[in-house]
Amino acid sequence: MQPAAPANLDHRHALDVVVTGSSSDAHTWNLVFLQLLLEDLGHRAVNLGPCAPDELVVSSCRVLAPDLLVVSSINGHGYHDARSLLGALRADDDTAKLPVVVGGKLGIAPEGREEKVRALIEAGCDAVFDERVALTSFEAFVNALPKSGPSSASPRGVASTAPIESSKAAAPSPAHEAVVGEVRR
Repeated sequence: MQPAAPANLDHRHALDVVVTGSSSDAHTWNLVFLQLLLEDLGHRAVNLGPCAPDELVVSSCRVLAPDLLVVSSINGHGYHDARSLLGALRADDDTAKLPVVVGGKLGIAPEGREEKVRALIEAGCDAVFDERVALTSFEAFVNALPKSGPSSASPRGVASTAPIESSKAAAPSPAHEAVVGEVRR
């Protein structure tokens, strides 16, 4: 039997990802897990932590210019908090096209899930992964995004050879949509 070996990760084509909790959610373990998962997948992750106000998330995304924003909620207010954050992100010229996914517990009642997912997609969310969606669906979504490479890893305002538009997510394939389930059209 061979001992486990570290994964051979190619960080030259990694995504730059910002992970954050929703504004009302004080949970941290989910954010640490997501950060470690993304890093294990070969991406660079910045964790803004729990209870991140919308203004902090937007300004951080302006400066860091990530390829993806991951918003996680455990407290059951993910839907309401994400709608507010999506409004702030989509109203800002620098973050208007940033791919955003929301995951975790969207609400405290099981009814109305489909309406909440649809409303988040309509508000500008690229994918929704609630507590009923398998983690492999999230991994498939992340792995389908275009890789930034080293030239676009610099924060906004810093010279870069890659255009800012390179951070826009590619249109998902029909097979990808079947895996994810709910993807913005």
